[in-house]
Amino acid sequence: MELMKVVLGLCLLLGSMTVSAQQNIFERLEENRAGEGTVIIHQDPRLKSLVGQTKAYSESQVGHKPQKVTGFRVQVYAGNNSQNARTEALRIGEEVKKLFPELEVYTQFISPRWICRIGDYRSIEEADVVMRQLKATGDFKELSIVRSIINL
Repeated sequence: MELMKVVLGLCLLLGSMTVSAQQNIFERLEENRAGEGTVIIHQDPRLKSLVGQTKAYSESQVGHKPQKVTGFRVQVYAGNNSQNARTEALRIGEEVKKLFPELEVYTQFISPRWICRIGDYRSIEEADVVMRQLKATGDFKELSIVRSIINL
């Protein structure tokens, strides 16, 4: 008999936990309970529908920083430290992006010059394939493969 009461008590407890788990925070706050105050929530119903939902995020959505390793990039421009060199490096980077939108373009100042480099390649062979594609366009004069810290 005592065992029956314990089992019944556990069933009631688990049942109430399941019901409360199905309610969201807004429903629980707005519930009327004897001896307690009343809570009224005014909000957009779209917000209420989102509470309790989970969403999987990709690494790019949560701001995950890429892993840095030593690899290779194709250098398409190296100028000096003038404003003209900066403009030219940016122009060449935009030209590469137009012709090859899938490639990553890195235009930056590495003292004492402005440079424009392409891609993140683990091997020199991968970089060579892209360098040959860039060379085949006839638009780029200063092509070389350089060792660089790359993003994975």
